[in-house]
Amino acid sequence: MKVEITSAVLEQIRALCVAESNEVCGLLLGAGRRIDAILPAANVASDPSRHFELDPVTLIAAHRAARAGGLAVIGHYHSHPSGVAAPSPTDAACAAPDGTLWLIVAGDDMRAWIAGPGADGAVRFTEAMLDAR
Repeated sequence: MKVEITSAVLEQIRALCVAESNEVCGLLLGAGRRIDAILPAANVASDPSRHFELDPVTLIAAHRAARAGGLAVIGHYHSHPSGVAAPSPTDAACAAPDGTLWLIVAGDDMRAWIAGPGADGAVRFTEAMLDAR
């Protein structure tokens, strides 16, 4: 599966992630499997150096904006400052198998994943190819 994203949005995400030592997070906005914009969010996790939790105020506002005709929330991005650009066990435990995009950044590596249904109701992440335009 392919996920379209502009190089400008890729660079915006990368810049936000390298500027912070804690995990950075935000929303991916667009339609289908096309990321048109992002909405950075505060990481409100109790230990933001190891986990992320999107600010619920930002998340609710983004969904309201989408219902009012704005871009849809199609997933989120977050960084793994001292890890790899793949879903961690914590990511899998917190994810829903709902088809949303997970864009994970680790250093210069940026990879997209789709959270889908796995065995016994667990989440199975499938890597998607990032198609920068």
